[in-house]
Amino acid sequence: MKKHYVMPCIVLTALQLLSGCGSSVKFEEHANRIDVRMKGELFTSYLHAVDPNQPLVAQGRRLAKPVLSPVYSPSGILMTRGYPFFSVEGESQDHPHHMGVYFTIDINEEKFWGSSRQELPSIKHIEVLKKKTRGKQGRLHTLMHWVDREGRVMLEEERHMTFWDRSREGLRAIDMTIYLTARDRKVVIGDTKEGLLAVRVAPWLNENHGTGRYLSSNGDETEKNVWGKRAKWMRLQGQKDGQTYGIAILNHPDSVNYPTFWHARGYGCFSANPLGQGAFEKSRKVANARDLNFTLEPGVPACFKFRLLFYEGDRAMEQIEAEFAAYAGAP
Repeated sequence: MKKHYVMPCIVLTALQLLSGCGSSVKFEEHANRIDVRMKGELFTSYLHAVDPNQPLVAQGRRLAKPVLSPVYSPSGILMTRGYPFFSVEGESQDHPHHMGVYFTIDINEEKFWGSSRQELPSIKHIEVLKKKTRGKQGRLHTLMHWVDREGRVMLEEERHMTFWDRSREGLRAIDMTIYLTARDRKVVIGDTKEGLLAVRVAPWLNENHGTGRYLSSNGDETEKNVWGKRAKWMRLQGQKDGQTYGIAILNHPDSVNYPTFWHARGYGCFSANPLGQGAFEKSRKVANARDLNFTLEPGVPACFKFRLLFYEGDRAMEQIEAEFAAYAGAP
């Protein structure tokens, strides 16, 4: 019988880059999404269109921006709210535009943050620029257009996402480095709390009706003490079925207006918003509050940089601080 020689995976360096051979992270592409799998299990999906066979359970709503949804912990616990994509018993159905993990902000009269009824304004997925897996990481680079109510492209967004399989440590991570560039006219983003990088968490993890509790890098706790303040990282940690789980968002020092302000709400909207400076300072009655009025000049990209941790087991403040130090020091 003729023997077939199978080349070891470690030799196929070029093929590794294309197929992810030997990687615990895999991308699975579909017409409306790219699934991110770790050791065969679904971690999350980059969702850029609604599957006609699986319409939103929120009737009359549309997907007006690409999102990551759902998101699961290493042991398969749902960390984000299912609504408006699918129903989960006991979930609230407020704010249907809060969808998994999302990046958007209201730009003056262009309500990108709250858009989910009309076709425009919206953030449109244009193409996947790069997709590569290797070892315990997968990299996905996409291009999007922020389109206003008149159908004009206001901003181009290049989103670099790296998905990290750290299951042995009880966590999974997502690095998001996002470049926003004004297309052909200056764009001034007025200060608003309605943004920017957000997670709509599962109801058991929120503060109001769940077990979650916010903790910032400043040592502040609960929504009352963290909302509208600057901090380099924020943790939301709670319990489910006797086990501890949490989400942490870290803000890289190279990011715009670091350290970010936090639009962290007790009902489950967990958002880092460096562009809401004036809105937050005025709400907190900060002396000499001032607007940022962040300005994007045509052709000059602005960088927003975050790491999200979805973890299992208690993470003390010192542990999150160590995670932040490692992230801040990375090239």
